[in-house]
Amino acid sequence: MPESSTLLVFLGATFLLLVIPGPAVIYIVTRSVTQGRKAGLVSVLGIHVGTLVHIAAAIAGLSALIAASATAFLVVKLAGAGYLIYLGFMAFRSAGEAESPSRLEPMSTRRIFWQGALVNILNPKTALFFLAFVPQFVDPDLGSTTLQLVVLGGLFVVAGLISDSTYAVIAGAAGARFLRTASWRRGQSYVAGTIYTGLGVAAALTGGTEA
Repeated sequence: MPESSTLLVFLGATFLLLVIPGPAVIYIVTRSVTQGRKAGLVSVLGIHVGTLVHIAAAIAGLSALIAASATAFLVVKLAGAGYLIYLGFMAFRSAGEAESPSRLEPMSTRRIFWQGALVNILNPKTALFFLAFVPQFVDPDLGSTTLQLVVLGGLFVVAGLISDSTYAVIAGAAGARFLRTASWRRGQSYVAGTIYTGLGVAAALTGGTEA
């Protein structure tokens, strides 16, 4: 079981990462703008059903990797830190280039739910995120790594539901003007770049060097 201090740091870092608009958030916001708050909240539920699929895959893969080789797990952690820094670089590079997402045709809540799940299941960035981010908070010396991954994954889903639901409510109320604001699109890229780079550097420095 992760220590309480680790859980607090994980939650803080998770909320910072979740506020960065990506494919899932763009889908949620666009649905909220197109069909209202209810559609946005349904899309949030679908998105995080997709998140559960990625968590299960990460638990299976990372648990096997940790059991097989501590050195291999260290390599994954360092590679994950590098990936976060890379995302930061790409966010800075794309600042000012983001375009408003296209409006979607209205659809039933059932279709919105399952489309949201598919959006996240087929999002390679989500899979890479769990391989890059979650391992930074797993310590094999604290007991079952599977249990640690389950706890961290569950906390991530709860944090994601809170963060994404906030986006859905705000976007549903603000309407299309929320997406057409150029300064918002540029600003979120700079914020994303700073958060990703900072977390990547922190992970590289605190991830440990012993196999």
